[in-house]
Amino acid sequence: MLGKKEFEEAAKLVSQVTLETKLIYSEHFSEKVGNNVYFKPENMQYTGAYKVRGAYYKISTLSDEERGRGLITASAGNHAQGVAYAAKRYGVNATIVMPTTTPLIKVNRTKAYGAEVVLYGDVYDEACEKAYELAEEKGLTFIHPFDDEAVATGQGTIGMEILKDLPLVDMILVPIGGGGLACGVSTLAKIFNPRIKVIGVEPAGANCMQISLQNGKVTTLSEINTIADGTAVKTPGEKIFPYIQKNLDGVITVTDDELVVAFLDMVESHKMVVENSGLLTVAALSHLDDIKEKNIVAILSGGNMDVITMSSVVQQGLIFRDRIFTVSVLLPDKPGELAAVSGLIAKHSGNVIKLEHNQFVTTNRSVEVELRITLEAFGTAHKSQIMDALADGGYKPKIVRTSL
Repeated sequence: MLGKKEFEEAAKLVSQVTLETKLIYSEHFSEKVGNNVYFKPENMQYTGAYKVRGAYYKISTLSDEERGRGLITASAGNHAQGVAYAAKRYGVNATIVMPTTTPLIKVNRTKAYGAEVVLYGDVYDEACEKAYELAEEKGLTFIHPFDDEAVATGQGTIGMEILKDLPLVDMILVPIGGGGLACGVSTLAKIFNPRIKVIGVEPAGANCMQISLQNGKVTTLSEINTIADGTAVKTPGEKIFPYIQKNLDGVITVTDDELVVAFLDMVESHKMVVENSGLLTVAALSHLDDIKEKNIVAILSGGNMDVITMSSVVQQGLIFRDRIFTVSVLLPDKPGELAAVSGLIAKHSGNVIKLEHNQFVTTNRSVEVELRITLEAFGTAHKSQIMDALADGGYKPKIVRTSL
């Protein structure tokens, strides 16, 4: 049962293994969406995510015999680190089954806490099936990443801290994968202050909770497709679903493109690295068009992003914001034309990043050749200014959809 007594007990225990992640007021996002926006930066935890809360509290409720058998779980990464860290604190062995697609940083950090890592399956659900098999085979104690009342209670301690920091909070935005965090936070919020709205946020390509709530029962998606690997779950939790039905006030879905732009916003405006699943709530802020002048807390659930993914997201974010673009121009194949185009771009403060010169765009090279120019601009208005200048110069500019 998720009750007041359990939440208070969990809060005392969880404080032993967590940092105090005070709310951060965001002037940038507050002005952008017309509300008072605060972030709960769980990306700053020891393990880089909130998951240690539920893992540690769950392990505290086990008997010595259950802990002594060794622990096992399945995770896309953050719960893995939470269980591994908590197991280390309790001095017990842990085995973690992770999808083969898990970012390397999450795999290595899980191993660094002393856990044995088994890579299996393409998504969390496949890894979870394998973990159940190993638990049965080896007699290990299974710690579910979200479909467990004790785990959800531990995650809900985030809500208690939010209420302590901001008693007049109107709305809490919570990322949803399987639903453990949403279950804990929404249940706690309704216990202490029923007027608080708790909204779950899912990737549009993995909206298992939204579909389940619409159907009135736990529903499994046939497939999922999202860059938010930490919330890439096909089936939400059965045990916690009734709590979510009762206490969650709605679900917002956001696209991968929105997550990319949100990452760039967080890096530039707050100098914080937040992983794609943790950015769900940031991207959801722009969906609250009918809500103004309210105190809104967005939970940043984690920050464990590998540098390769980070590099790709930054590049895509710059492209989406028209800060980087590639244009194709046609010009006569004769000396001086490249300098003329470069001069025109420089006149309008464009910064050339890359050039590709194609002399074989037509069979008649004396007529024209193609030049593809990748440019850095200040944004959409500046990009349009450069494009207009190239058109006025007779270069027939066309935007080319490409990556760096």
